[in-house]
Amino acid sequence: MLTKRQLKAMFAGALLATAAAAALTTATTAFAQDAGKVLRMVPQSDLKILDPIWTTAFITRNHGYMVYDTLFGVDEQGKVHPQMVDKYTASPDGKTWTFTLRKGLAFHDGKPVTAEDVIASLKRWGQRDGLGQKMFTALDKTEAVDANTFKLVFKDTFGMVLDALSKPSSNPPFIMPARVAATPSDKQIDDATGSGPYIFKKDEYRPGEKIVYLKNTKYVPRTEAPSGTAGGKNVYVDRMEWIILKDAQTQANALANGEVDMIEWVPSEQYTALKNNPAITLDSPVAKGSFALHLNHLIPPFDNPKIAQAAFMAINQEALMRAQLVHKELYNSCASIYPCGSAYASEKTGYFTGKPQFEKAKALLKEAGYDGKPVVLMYPADFAVLNKFPPVMAQLLKQAGFNVDMQSMDWPTLVTRRAKKDPVANGGWNLFITGWGIADNMNPMFFAPLTGNGEKGWFGWATDDKLEQLKSQFLATADEPQRKELATAIQQRVYDTGIYAPIGEYKPLTAYRKGVVSGVVRSPVGVFWNLKKN
Repeated sequence: MLTKRQLKAMFAGALLATAAAAALTTATTAFAQDAGKVLRMVPQSDLKILDPIWTTAFITRNHGYMVYDTLFGVDEQGKVHPQMVDKYTASPDGKTWTFTLRKGLAFHDGKPVTAEDVIASLKRWGQRDGLGQKMFTALDKTEAVDANTFKLVFKDTFGMVLDALSKPSSNPPFIMPARVAATPSDKQIDDATGSGPYIFKKDEYRPGEKIVYLKNTKYVPRTEAPSGTAGGKNVYVDRMEWIILKDAQTQANALANGEVDMIEWVPSEQYTALKNNPAITLDSPVAKGSFALHLNHLIPPFDNPKIAQAAFMAINQEALMRAQLVHKELYNSCASIYPCGSAYASEKTGYFTGKPQFEKAKALLKEAGYDGKPVVLMYPADFAVLNKFPPVMAQLLKQAGFNVDMQSMDWPTLVTRRAKKDPVANGGWNLFITGWGIADNMNPMFFAPLTGNGEKGWFGWATDDKLEQLKSQFLATADEPQRKELATAIQQRVYDTGIYAPIGEYKPLTAYRKGVVSGVVRSPVGVFWNLKKN
């Protein structure tokens, strides 16, 4: 006779099997459709936030590139190219920029894209994005000259106009209808009408299960070859489905069995199996990225820079990256806030080495008067590309003298909760770890967390006037040696004030069915046009 414990175990196993089967149902039953017209991909995480201006989450940014378009794009090498813009001019003094939109631009509801839509979209973006905030501070006025032409008039020369309008990540300035862009920037939009190459199928939106996009048959792509976020955004499938599978093994099985066609971001524990499968291609269409530890500077204890520094002294990059990435060829240590080997990378990192300094951390905590209250470390247990970090980080923090409360949640909950400014007792937070791409941190003006403007800045809300001054100086000069010097000073300021710290760098991998999927675009960020299914 089975014991109660055995019965419970069997029941739990049955539930897990049922859940996994349910997650794949939409993929397997849909094979009745024309297989060449439907491409199914496992995205990096679930999509529960649809507003790519409200959040910097990559999954929402990727959704943004599906349904919206941008005025300019960047190619694989980071060079700026017109996208929605047909032509543009700058006055001799560099203060007045005039842009004319391409013909044939229309939103998914059939209405034409106008200069008014562009200006409204840029204004909303400029309230959330760090570089956008700088640009709008420098602006004297925006002007819709006619339906297809608009002007940006600056008080003085602004050296990064095209960089801002082509910003590929965190946050790209996506163009929305003016009525949607009228939504306050601190509130999420609920209308995904865009003018991009795909249409969001709202009536089939099932968070936790499936997200559906249809080909925008009225989209007019550019004639140039696709590269990065620039060039022709051609769509060769009628329908793209994002199938939500959170378990790494389930993802790999689904790909091997042909139930899905792609995995956007391969979990490290499945690297060897997929690498050795002759029917699977492992690819790196997106350049390397990095992980970072972020702190909440609005509430204790990390409103005290010395306590923030103590947390950074607990970091052991090798231990953290080994736990998450496993395979040495997939990661490396890097103490710079910029990508190692890039133009602004610097070894001048002060006390921060990426190696643990527990005794120094304990001394700092004592000096700063840390009261021993637990710090809340948010733990995205369902997110395979991040979920090995928090348990290791918690132990490192404890060794440095912190009390730690590691709270488990799914990734969309973390993305929502990090926007809360409340004390921990009311649902707030103290720390979390997330990932970034080279498109984010290659330039100090691009990186969302690199802000010192308090509650107007990115989640964590650090206040540091000196940092903002250094960024303004960086923006004001076109002299590259001076920019390099300022970038290093910005890095040193980040560590002095304890704003955030790098965990290490990673090599992102995409997996797809060999001989079935083709046309993957090389890009600083993940994009999903040009894909063909054979």
